[in-house]
Amino acid sequence: MNDQERMTDFICSEKKMSSNYDTYASECVNLALRDDFLRILNQSHQTQSDLFRMAQAKGWYQVEQAPKDKVSLAYTKFSNQQPTA
Repeated sequence: MNDQERMTDFICSEKKMSSNYDTYASECVNLALRDDFLRILNQSHQTQSDLFRMAQAKGWYQVEQAPKDKVSLAYTKFSNQQPTA
């Protein structure tokens, strides 16, 4: 496994762990444990962001800019949605 593959694996692992911590926190009855999960979730997001920036700096994770018309369309679509209660 080369460095780029390892970095991709790290990023994917952090994404999965973040998803799990989010679920655990939202379903946790014990408030102290919930706060711990939220703290860990925040740390996981920070780690994921750091890994993403490192991969981008090495040219391994390039993100294309979305065309302005697609951004506007998505903004309009989602800003018109009403929350469900």
